[in-house]
Amino acid sequence: MKLLAFETSTEACSVALWLDGALHERFELAPRRHAELALPWAEALLAEAGVAKAQLDAIATGRGPGAFTGVRLGVAIAQGIALALDRPVVPVSTLAALALPAAGERILAAIDARMGEVYLAAFGREGDGLRLLQAEAVVAPGAAALPEGDGWHGVGTGFAAADGALPARFGARLASVDAGALPHAADVARLAVAAFARGEAVAPERLEPAYLRDNVALTLAEQQGRRGS
Repeated sequence: MKLLAFETSTEACSVALWLDGALHERFELAPRRHAELALPWAEALLAEAGVAKAQLDAIATGRGPGAFTGVRLGVAIAQGIALALDRPVVPVSTLAALALPAAGERILAAIDARMGEVYLAAFGREGDGLRLLQAEAVVAPGAAALPEGDGWHGVGTGFAAADGALPARFGARLASVDAGALPHAADVARLAVAAFARGEAVAPERLEPAYLRDNVALTLAEQQGRRGS
């Protein structure tokens, strides 16, 4: 199988190419440069591998949650390429991609959602993949639901948000914390290949981002109102 994957939901930008089990990736911590980098990286990976776009079987993308602009960009890029090639898209949870390479059997993945909140989900290791144990949510770290048991491994920028409120909340239930971890397109690709085999690919026009917040951006009137208050 040949699959092109994007992950632009956080300050990290990455693109990966899956070629029958072999992975090639470009990754960079590049705030506000995702739109500049993603497509040229994709073209370069394909050229280096000697693969034409028409040979791709599917496109994958991290569908969030994450930064609104980054999530929207990843979805738009995947839709555009898939529509042009008449290929399906495989949406992958950005939190699952963050959790996949983490240590341990039970993982708490958290991304800083700003505004005093985090995006959070719990996963259990299942073969080479993951099983969702606690649904994705956007919460204040101090009010995050506590998963059962100990031995959880925390990954993601959410564990550094709000002065470390999330590790304080979970306390001794955490076996380790990697607050610097960021999602990679290579892990989006790994999860997407398995999802594709399970029949979870969708038509490009059916690809939906996962913002989690009902109001992902303030209206102009609300912004002006806040400045005036």
